[in-house]
Amino acid sequence: MTHSCIDDVAIKDMIKRLPSDKVLSRISQIFGALQCKTRLQILLFLQQCPLCVTDIENILGQSQSAISHSLRTLRQLDLVRTTREGRFTVYHLADEHVSVLVEMCQLHAKEVES
Repeated sequence: MTHSCIDDVAIKDMIKRLPSDKVLSRISQIFGALQCKTRLQILLFLQQCPLCVTDIENILGQSQSAISHSLRTLRQLDLVRTTREGRFTVYHLADEHVSVLVEMCQLHAKEVES
């Protein structure tokens, strides 16, 4: 079986199905944020359970300012959200989509690794 290029109608249909520039920009920002190992680790930990900044500091062995900077980026992109529990701000994944995104990236990376 040989490949044949798609026609103009199919090309126009594919272009119409693309997300808006605003959505494409947001996707690009999310993938950009995921280039940071610390932010990825935070998302993977939060996939297991909600954590406060002190928990994340203790797990990663990084300063509070470094953790807070990463969490700020993740919050701005709505990848994580917070709840107040007494004097603690507890971080958790924003929704199931974020969990699936992180899981799929992890599965793909493991698959490529083998």
